[in-house]
Amino acid sequence: MIHPVLPEPDPEWLDSLDRAASQRALHERVEAAWRLCREVHETLPRPAVWLDLRGKGAGQAHFGRGGLRFNPVLFDENRHAFLVDVVPHEVAHWLVHHLADGHRARPHGHEWRTVMRELFGLVPQTTHRFDTGRASPEPYRYRCGCREHGFSARRHGLARQGHRYQCRKCGQPLVYMCRSALADSI
Repeated sequence: MIHPVLPEPDPEWLDSLDRAASQRALHERVEAAWRLCREVHETLPRPAVWLDLRGKGAGQAHFGRGGLRFNPVLFDENRHAFLVDVVPHEVAHWLVHHLADGHRARPHGHEWRTVMRELFGLVPQTTHRFDTGRASPEPYRYRCGCREHGFSARRHGLARQGHRYQCRKCGQPLVYMCRSALADSI
């Protein structure tokens, strides 16, 4: 039986926080996870923390920048899950990368899974299940033979410049339909 090592945050308390206070709670959670990692790797550098990640990803260990990036939209909508799962997930990447030969480890390989289980007491999960609708709007609608597809502004622009896309399921070309009402509210 796996038991989380970091204290469980109170969901009601988290929901009551304004944006600035919730972001401080995120920073404090990263600090607590980092301190736990320092118990097994004394020279582990402290990661910087940014809330600047966009798109569908919840978090990212960015070794070139020297820290961890988090998606502010997904964090606002999923504060409890972020503190319980996403922060340890990214801090585990940070730790594994800084181990001897850690730069060679697979992102969600044995070392990372071991840190998640043995150090954080969590079941290793490689992906989140958050609703990414507001974090990564895809307001441009395209159609194939089997369904509708959403395109981001960037992907839509590439399609308008002549880049061809086809459905991975039915193989038919994706044809532009319209811009959704969601795009006007963004």
